[in-house]
Amino acid sequence: MNLLRRSFLKKTLAASATGMLASRLSAAPAGPAQEFYELRCYHLKADSRIKADANPALLDDYLEHAFLPALRKLGVKNTGIFTEIEVDKKTGSRAPKRDSPVWVLMTHRSLDSYVEVTAALNADPAVLKAGADYLKVPKAAPAFERIDSWLMRAFAGMPRLNVPAFSKKGIPTRVFEMRDYESHSEERALAKMDMFNAGEIEVMEEIGINPVMFAQALSGPNLPHLRYITSGPDIESHLAGWKKFGPHPIWQKLRKDPRYADSTSRNTSRFLTPKSYSEL
Repeated sequence: MNLLRRSFLKKTLAASATGMLASRLSAAPAGPAQEFYELRCYHLKADSRIKADANPALLDDYLEHAFLPALRKLGVKNTGIFTEIEVDKKTGSRAPKRDSPVWVLMTHRSLDSYVEVTAALNADPAVLKAGADYLKVPKAAPAFERIDSWLMRAFAGMPRLNVPAFSKKGIPTRVFEMRDYESHSEERALAKMDMFNAGEIEVMEEIGINPVMFAQALSGPNLPHLRYITSGPDIESHLAGWKKFGPHPIWQKLRKDPRYADSTSRNTSRFLTPKSYSEL
């Protein structure tokens, strides 16, 4: 078999496999089943693996022109891509965070989607072509220092991703807040998850801090923990919404319930702003 024919067959088979995968994943049953999420953190700041900070343009070009189109083709939609910002809660001001990593949130309707999309994504000829500068980067100048990844399962209290109206409109001032709650034991982590399902999510929806997702981390660093994202059309309205949370009677009742005592050992909050090409 000559080289041209071999190359043609290889590309044809790859395209066929991609098409069949997209068809199978898009046929997943709709309904209230709890979704799965993959959250990635791309670290660009120089550390133990690279001597100089990575060029963020390489990752941006790959995510926008190779990664996102491939996900959409495979039925993975509403992917969020963010950087961190510094927020002064007293003044309601915001500013870019120096050396911010890039956060990517992907939504999967099933575990099959997570496994197969992850395995197939960078084997797609279209991705290899559009993302060549990123994927073929020289060893001496990598596109990132490392990637952290978490596989998460949505809470029963919010089984599907919620896309806020201001995200659908692409309002440029929109802001997201991501919190992860670590626990000192697996049992206490489940108790904190139950606390959210028992009323905290309901309160957040009522007071208008626009929950996007709630999820239990199944694998990844710093287990056990849960993670959730809330949002607002701008930082002022988002912070104003949170001021209503503390005195809310449902929250006051939950926080005094002994079933949920000592369920959190560390709470980390990050404010995020979407990239111009983010789908959230």
